[in-house]
Amino acid sequence: MFDRDLIDRAYDDLGLLTEAAGDVEEAIAALDRGEARVAAKGEGGWVVDQTIKRAIILYFRLRGLDTMVAGPFEYHDKIPTKRDLAAQGIRVVPPGTVRYGAFCEPGVVVMPGYVNIGARVGAGTMVDTWATVGSCAQIGRNVHLSGGVGIGGVLEPPAATPVIVEDGAFVGSRCILVEGVVVEEGAVLGANTVLTSSTKIIDVTGDRPVEFRGRIPARSVVIPGTRARAFPAGTYQIPAALIIGRRSEATDEKTSLNEALRTFEVPV
Repeated sequence: MFDRDLIDRAYDDLGLLTEAAGDVEEAIAALDRGEARVAAKGEGGWVVDQTIKRAIILYFRLRGLDTMVAGPFEYHDKIPTKRDLAAQGIRVVPPGTVRYGAFCEPGVVVMPGYVNIGARVGAGTMVDTWATVGSCAQIGRNVHLSGGVGIGGVLEPPAATPVIVEDGAFVGSRCILVEGVVVEEGAVLGANTVLTSSTKIIDVTGDRPVEFRGRIPARSVVIPGTRARAFPAGTYQIPAALIIGRRSEATDEKTSLNEALRTFEVPV
């Protein structure tokens, strides 16, 4: 097991990097095997493992550029691609890429998309064509990341919470999730929804609007919207996200999802 204290000290004092190199390498190997993770959900919510994030940052300093060949493809990078996919039960369609130091549970399918170091993707999840899972993002089980979805990486500072998409969520085409946004279990995001830490998420299902920031409540059905904001030059519409309903409680989650998409006319 790697020395957490040494990694933390090396992050603050790069003079210790050579001494900590073996522990950094082991921390990344543990990430790749799924034995360590950047963030985990506890009783009080998601908790970040800052030592693991520090190890990823130090790993980039330790690695030199290298030429790698995968079939007809050539890469020139610091970090190799993930190996032994068949043994791990992962399907990756060329030219999709899962970087070493990311962990995918069995049953994950990566179309020609990208999963970066530190990310974790749960069993049964689809990373569709040109979807990207940024560094340290935590994607749950049975999630669908539709074509062109952009899950931003959140690496620094080490205390920053990564983007999180919990189990059973559906993220529509060309959605963008950045700055540690949390999409809770079973939520549905319509196509082109953009969420940052400052995006207003407005529940419009009741008599009065209810606002959230940085978090989509569980089972919410969300579409992109706008809100008026006054500037010195005038009043303009800026992006927002609108909660227009909730997925029904159902034993068959797939049926529930299809019903939600039809009922709320959500573009995907």
